[in-house]
Amino acid sequence: MNEVIAKILDHRSIRSFEDRLLTSEQIQAIVQSAQAASTSSFVQAYTIIGITDPVKKAALAELAGPQSYVENNGHLFIFCADLHRHEIVAEMEEVDLSEPLESTEKFMVATIDAALAAQNAAVAAESMELGICYIGGIRNHLPEVTELLNIPPKVIPLFGLAVGYPKGQSEKKPRLPIEHVYHENEYQPNKEEFIAQLEKYNDTISGYYRKRTNAVRKDTWTSQMVGMITKKSRMYMKDFVERQGLNKR
Repeated sequence: MNEVIAKILDHRSIRSFEDRLLTSEQIQAIVQSAQAASTSSFVQAYTIIGITDPVKKAALAELAGPQSYVENNGHLFIFCADLHRHEIVAEMEEVDLSEPLESTEKFMVATIDAALAAQNAAVAAESMELGICYIGGIRNHLPEVTELLNIPPKVIPLFGLAVGYPKGQSEKKPRLPIEHVYHENEYQPNKEEFIAQLEKYNDTISGYYRKRTNAVRKDTWTSQMVGMITKKSRMYMKDFVERQGLNKR
């Protein structure tokens, strides 16, 4: 196992950071690493917004949860799916791209591009002994986030990435067993095997929580998923995305 793989496998989310800002060199290295990620057909359909204004960080922290680590970190990056620049490209080249830019496929391209870039950024940050935490909570109030960050049409803020110097280490959460997520040649829809794997994983997760909370918490993964998916959240999203001029066709 090389150092890169070891660092990836040692990942855990960090939600408490030292009061210490990243340097401009660190920020640049993280963004350049994000840009080095694969991108569909060289479209590069994402934008990264770095938040340094303490007022904006505080507002985002409140909109996201509230989540204190959105405000208190070394640097906050907001990753956006971005097809706005491609509208400008259309103007420059004097062509009409309105229909393809509104397609579900191009929306998927933009969200995938942004996610690939973000994961490169996360690995780069962790390689510098920094901690990271993805912030999906900004999608709780996207109209307000859009106004706060002056987001134009054809752009969707997808998630934040809080980066900083860890104040202590959290424990790693055990992932699903590899045989549950990796299939060869075709999807293996053996229901009995699936259930057996999930029951075994439930035991693992329940043990993790028992140890971490001194037996105060002992929930399973499947019970967590039922609770999370049952709860209706961000049900405005389809309308919001379409109002931004994306995923309409």
